[in-house]
Amino acid sequence: MSQDFADLSLGRRPEGRTLITASWVVGHTDGGHTLLRNGEVVFENGAILFVGHRFPGEVARRIDFGNALISPGLIDLDALSDLDTTILGIDNHPGWAKGRVWPRSYVEAGPYEMYGEEELAFQKRFAFGQLLLNGITTAAPIASLFYREWGETVAEFDAAADAAGELGLRVYLSPAYRSGGMVLEAPGKMVPVFDEERGFQGLNDAVAYIKRQNGRHGDLVRGMLAPDRVETSTLALLQRTDAAARDLDCKFRLHMAQGTMEVDTVRMLHGSTAPAWLARNKLLSERLIAPHATNATADDLGLYAEHGVSIVHCPLVSGRSGSTLNSFSKCRERGINIAMGTDTTPPDMLMNLLVGLITCRINDHAPDRVRCADLFDAATLGGARALGRPDLGHLSPGARADIAVFGLDDAIMAPSVDPITTLVIGGSGKATRAVFVDGRLSMLDRRLASFDMEKARQRAQAQYDGLIAKYPERSWNHPPVSEIFPPSYPIEADNG
Repeated sequence: MSQDFADLSLGRRPEGRTLITASWVVGHTDGGHTLLRNGEVVFENGAILFVGHRFPGEVARRIDFGNALISPGLIDLDALSDLDTTILGIDNHPGWAKGRVWPRSYVEAGPYEMYGEEELAFQKRFAFGQLLLNGITTAAPIASLFYREWGETVAEFDAAADAAGELGLRVYLSPAYRSGGMVLEAPGKMVPVFDEERGFQGLNDAVAYIKRQNGRHGDLVRGMLAPDRVETSTLALLQRTDAAARDLDCKFRLHMAQGTMEVDTVRMLHGSTAPAWLARNKLLSERLIAPHATNATADDLGLYAEHGVSIVHCPLVSGRSGSTLNSFSKCRERGINIAMGTDTTPPDMLMNLLVGLITCRINDHAPDRVRCADLFDAATLGGARALGRPDLGHLSPGARADIAVFGLDDAIMAPSVDPITTLVIGGSGKATRAVFVDGRLSMLDRRLASFDMEKARQRAQAQYDGLIAKYPERSWNHPPVSEIFPPSYPIEADNG
């Protein structure tokens, strides 16, 4: 690989035209991706000028990535922005006994923030760095509210906006809010409790945040409203959210049709599934982005298709808990726009594409109804469509220069005649060599702008250890950590 990075600095947009080339380039023609062998991409001032062969103009620098794929940056619309607690539940069941839901005793003692402001700000930066390392250029952050006092804070999202600007990541964000939460009244008995005024205040804070932050850092930061989950939102809160999204001309994301607890709770509260409840109240529209749809009925999916709702498919985190979207191909055939999300550690979009391919073929009982390219489209074009951004998700003149470069000669790669199949079947985020966001070099050879991920991992582990130590306070009957999260095998102490 020949490089001309001498005048490029991580996190800064270079002056003049940059030409990059590789053995493969994902181009774009007539609304769809195309493949160019030994193609070139030229960009300047954050925009793509040329995609093709033998650019005729002058350039300030040329970079040849060799045996690699120059791709549109990946779009993650359910991107982890904290330290992942879902992994604690992979082998530890049932969830109600493992601190996943507040017991009544914890509520009565007064829920509190389990991380400080500096810790929360650090976690956003750490999570954003991980996204860039995996070829993700646009993200809509998501975090768990289980360990929060109530919702997310404006202060941590001010820090998140600055982290995105400094690292060079395109983000859609605002603090998550809710009007209720689930409380564990007895073993296995979870009930919703509501404080609607607190939800309204969270929405007001989010609206003010978007008005203040939208367009900052060279338009890397834009707003998206984020009511937390459908079962913890009242009708009035969702109606006000929808109205605010119209006024702000932004999207709003709402997790629904994603689990048994939610389905049972919404049916108890509203007498139907969540999509049917929202449809009755005219709250389904193209403004709505809805992870995960793994528990959506055929009628629910029909409502999504009718009203232009985008699904965010997160096959890895769903599959680890035993659920799948049924199915990717069926949703696509209905005309539902499908975007992709990671929603867990690792935020490896390529791994999610493979899991998505496998689970779809298992659900379809057929190998020919979905292709690797369909999943790749969802992680690029589908995400851009969900956001209403025709200038993202593809490489063509006029699009923003959001680019990921994946090495095809990585040791984990198998020989292949097609780079997309190679990436989806044999790739992982570790194949990401470089990332440009709005023309800025945001990641190169696992290095980020002004952020040492190796040192950050040590800090993240210390914070995570501190959180786990608090789990007995918020678990039923307060067992010790060793009982809540027992090791996979007995641990022998080092007595030497």
